[in-house]
Amino acid sequence: MKLNHGLHLAYCTNVHRGETWAQTFDSLERHTLVVRRRIAAGRSYAIGLRLGARAAEELAQPAALAAFHRWLDTHDCYVFTINGFPYGSFHGTRVKEQVYAPDWSTPERLAYTQRLFDLIAQLVPAGVAGSVSTLPASFKGWTNDDPARRAAIFSNVTAIGRYVADLSARTGHDLHLGLEPEPCCYFETTPETVDFFNGWRASDRAVDAEGLLRRVGVNYDCCHLGVEFESAPAALERLAAAGLRLSKIHLSSALRVKPDAAGRAALAAFVEPTYLHQVVVGNGATGLVRQRYVDLPDALADPVTSQPDDEWRVHFHLPLHAAPGAPFGDTRDHLLGALDWMKTHPDACQHAEMETYTWEVLPAALRIGIEDQLVREYEWTLAALGERGLAEHG
Repeated sequence: MKLNHGLHLAYCTNVHRGETWAQTFDSLERHTLVVRRRIAAGRSYAIGLRLGARAAEELAQPAALAAFHRWLDTHDCYVFTINGFPYGSFHGTRVKEQVYAPDWSTPERLAYTQRLFDLIAQLVPAGVAGSVSTLPASFKGWTNDDPARRAAIFSNVTAIGRYVADLSARTGHDLHLGLEPEPCCYFETTPETVDFFNGWRASDRAVDAEGLLRRVGVNYDCCHLGVEFESAPAALERLAAAGLRLSKIHLSSALRVKPDAAGRAALAAFVEPTYLHQVVVGNGATGLVRQRYVDLPDALADPVTSQPDDEWRVHFHLPLHAAPGAPFGDTRDHLLGALDWMKTHPDACQHAEMETYTWEVLPAALRIGIEDQLVREYEWTLAALGERGLAEHG
């Protein structure tokens, strides 16, 4: 939905199963419309669409796209952003590090993202910018000591930048891609993000000469940067100072816990076989990071003795509206810090998306009906935005 200062808010439909377009559309019918009626009756409703490669190919067929246009018009809905991070299956099977495949060194990732931009250019309403979010180039374990992959990544990011620039010029839409820093990926912190973009600029003069930084920017996920012990205002200022476009902000929260015996025992409820749950170990007071683990079981299996001030932050997206309960905390303070920054920089980013995709794997004590969870997340988010003048109260 459109809020104050041109801000658009949606929830990301990656919370629902759907690898084909038929499955994705069924979720829109069964879940999204229910939430739409409860949270935005009588006003236009924004959808944050997740499309894997198969669903994107099927929606790109003229008959399917025309039918979706009619559905959007009938229900007074619009699409302003597409999640193009997971290329393939995302629910009900082992995803783990394969969520980063194919990465940005491959022609498959480039072609898939081009198709997503072809779609958003046809779906986004006049006068509304269109965004696509994607992975932070690659998984760090795949790129270490591999200069050829790095060169291919830069080449493909240049290619997508040119593609989006040309499509923007032809359609009159302001289109942009957001690369999303994530723990244990090619770039995971905001300093690494700035280094990546500086490296990209150094690799090809066209980046600056053709204004490609206007078309390729950053998707800032509050869960991910909270896991990294970053301060949201400082992190967002760092990106802005580097001249990077803030393409979209993911409104999300992560798990935090003191790794004593009680904390470690309680974490067993969050071990599950589908997604990576990276763990960053740091000092909760100073934010100093001293250790990273690719997945939660790796952290739990490590016999290294914790230091007294250690805190574990776990890449496990939590519902925004509820605290996880003792012995856990969450990183909503980081999210609220990002909203505080948005209050003082209301024109810095027009796209915000709630992204709690973990509903199926949440511990039973945290899981409620999917529509109820989404409605409560909207209520929490709209209240927080309203307190900062970014949405109307009530």
